[in-house]
Amino acid sequence: MLEQIFGGNKNEEALVFLIIGLILMIGAYIGVIAYLRRLGKNPKSPIPTDTVKKISLPLVFILLSILIRMASLRDLLGLTDYTYWFKKTSTLLFITSFAWLIIKILKLIKALIVQKYDVHATDNLRARQVYTQFTILERIFIFIVIILALSFALMSFEEIRELGVSIFASAGVAGIIIGFSAQRMIGAILAGIQIAIAQPIKIDDVVVVEGEWGRIEQITLTYVVVAIWDKRRLIVPTTYFIEKPFQNWTKTSADILGTVFLYTDYNVDFEALREELTRILKGTDLWDGKVNVLQVTDSKAQHVEIRALMSAKDSPTAWELRVMVREKLITYLQKNHPESLAHSRLYLKNLGALENRVEK
Repeated sequence: MLEQIFGGNKNEEALVFLIIGLILMIGAYIGVIAYLRRLGKNPKSPIPTDTVKKISLPLVFILLSILIRMASLRDLLGLTDYTYWFKKTSTLLFITSFAWLIIKILKLIKALIVQKYDVHATDNLRARQVYTQFTILERIFIFIVIILALSFALMSFEEIRELGVSIFASAGVAGIIIGFSAQRMIGAILAGIQIAIAQPIKIDDVVVVEGEWGRIEQITLTYVVVAIWDKRRLIVPTTYFIEKPFQNWTKTSADILGTVFLYTDYNVDFEALREELTRILKGTDLWDGKVNVLQVTDSKAQHVEIRALMSAKDSPTAWELRVMVREKLITYLQKNHPESLAHSRLYLKNLGALENRVEK
């Protein structure tokens, strides 16, 4: 029909096909974008408002890859001899753009789920669980998507496909060596997956690792970043949290117990000290009102060990509460019971006889 209209002119026919293809692609693009924008403006819709901005560029490149593959474009440009390169360029661009689009969608899904949970809330255990799981799973899926996209791109070349078959057929010792070399990396990745599922640690957990107190700041597939209290960063492989023991102060809840140890003389008034501890705790907002205990935990020749036990909503608050209680209890003993402070005694027997000898 087109040949009858244009008199068999191939260039004009190619131009018509190209224009029709462009109109269809632009129409599809505008339709998708308009639909997403309408959903984004709907307050009841779970789709974020910036969805269009994040996925528009990958969609453009996908449509561009389809355009490059059209025979009418080559006919119009007079480049029919370069059909192979047009098709390869189109294939590689489509694979790359589609992988890019999937990664963007994964990030949007993660943001959509995580935004319902506030990691900075006081009771943020559930939020940290969800955030940790989806952060690690997101990295796993992105890693898989990139590997698959790279594999499809390489397999699109016949020469590389044949080379891959030859390499697999003659793997032998080289495969074993590579396997041993990659053992640590694979173990770290598997440990990252196990952390995402079992969750021995979560984002913002308070941990003690290698004698250092800090918070879990970042969890990747191969390593974990611990933000130490003095602003240093401790980088630990993910396998560490699977193979070695460590302290997790917020594994089941954010609240935590704090302890203060005092070393006093045997003459100390325990009841007065308990009353003072209660007064201190009731006078501060750092205490959550749950635990208030003072116990004698040990006795030595020179002193008595007293432990004050108190609770707080989280570990930073517990730290502030501990240092405040320690200071106020020591100040209380200094002002009201100085004889209760730890000191050394010297016991002298027959002091009168010793004085007579000195006089003689």
